Amino acid sequence: MKTQADKLKDLVQNDVKKELPTRVVAITSGKGGVGKSTISANLGYALHSLGFKVALFDADIGLANLDVLLRVNAKKNIFNVLKGECELKDVAIDIEDGFTLIPGESGEDIIKYADERNLNSFFTQLDFLKDYDFFIIDTSAGIDKRVQVFLDAADDVLVVTVPEPAAITDAYAMIKVISEKRDLIYMLLNEVANEKEARNVFKTIFNVAKNNIKRDFRLQMLGFIQKNKIISTSSIKRQIFVKEFPNSAVSEQMFSIAKKIAKISERNVLENKSGIKDFFKKIFAGF
Repeated sequence: MKTQADKLKDLVQNDVKKELPTRVVAITSGKGGVGKSTISANLGYALHSLGFKVALFDADIGLANLDVLLRVNAKKNIFNVLKGECELKDVAIDIEDGFTLIPGESGEDIIKYADERNLNSFFTQLDFLKDYDFFIIDTSAGIDKRVQVFLDAADDVLVVTVPEPAAITDAYAMIKVISEKRDLIYMLLNEVANEKEARNVFKTIFNVAKNNIKRDFRLQMLGFIQKNKIISTSSIKRQIFVKEFPNSAVSEQMFSIAKKIAKISERNVLENKSGIKDFFKKIFAGF
């Protein structure tokens, strides 16, 4: 019997073009503790399960932890590459074939080692990732210049929040800042009781944004993830819940979001995007 993941994979492979430029998706939040890294890891794996090649980049400066969530030992990371100590292919960790982690490093600033010689070498090595369909970035939380640079350079920005007053306030503040550089932002409501609560929270943020942000700005809800013991248990055990529990309600919700992102990538295939290399050039130009 086919699982939900198998069915979605068949559907996506039948109606989504695979010859796409790499889509750079930044996942962020207004405050910490809303499940952003868990969302990043599971969304990446869901896209991978749907037949796409996915690379995860841990850009959560100060709290890089995707290697812990994915149960791998990252001995070197992207900063070693920028220092000229190794090549990008040496730090990339294949979680599965076509699902790769590019580790970051807690407490470091990506621009610290960005001299001309190392940058030129780094840009050349990025060809290593040119065949990937999605490059998902787990950013730091909050409004900070280092975070904004990543968000400005990405193709799509996904803001994660939970149904708590402080988180909702911080999510709106984040959205308002991001809207200064882009006209469309996506949202994911995490740890909600049900779809009704998710839509109510989104409606609250949407209405405030509509009244206070530029007229042509759009805020779109991609989906929601219910609060579920499966997620907390998986986090403790360092498991990807969409892999371990593919038929659960929360996994179905995550696969639904992944499919929407795949569709967004398909619709925007004619955009003038240069992929990962262009993204990193924007990053270093922005600091």
